[in-house]
Amino acid sequence: MKRFSILTLMIACVGLANAQDNPFTADVRSSYNGIKTTLMKAAEKMPEDSYSFKTVPSVRSYGEMIGHIADVQLALCGIVKGEQKKGTAAGKTSKTDLENELKASFTYCDTVFDSMTDKEGAVKVKMFGRDMTKLGVLNFVVVHDNEMYGNLVAFLRIKGIVPPSSEGRP
Repeated sequence: MKRFSILTLMIACVGLANAQDNPFTADVRSSYNGIKTTLMKAAEKMPEDSYSFKTVPSVRSYGEMIGHIADVQLALCGIVKGEQKKGTAAGKTSKTDLENELKASFTYCDTVFDSMTDKEGAVKVKMFGRDMTKLGVLNFVVVHDNEMYGNLVAFLRIKGIVPPSSEGRP
């Protein structure tokens, strides 16, 4: 038990030191981890038969939005990593397939977020034809994820499902 406590303390200290050495990256990583959890729960909460649901015919279905999030994350994290990544979620319709695509995009992005430092984050890359810092691109991932989650909330509410961010509230 004593070894476990010492090891736990050492890991916590390393994490705290990294956050202090890289405060900007730590903030973006924290926001990313929060929306990641929320999006995965939102994907899980919608029943399979509602993945094809659209609020109006001219918008993406719930499942298409989950796929869009996965594909955009892969592309953006690929830019930061120096890779051309193209997602494979477009055209998939099953809940299982789309949840797997979303999980895979988070797994890929996790490595990018986890290895980022403030110094590396200041390096410029091209995103949508303009120069942006790597940390700016990762911040855009978080912003886009939150924007898409806002759309998913409306779909969940219409279906009578409490969104993950509202769970536990009266």
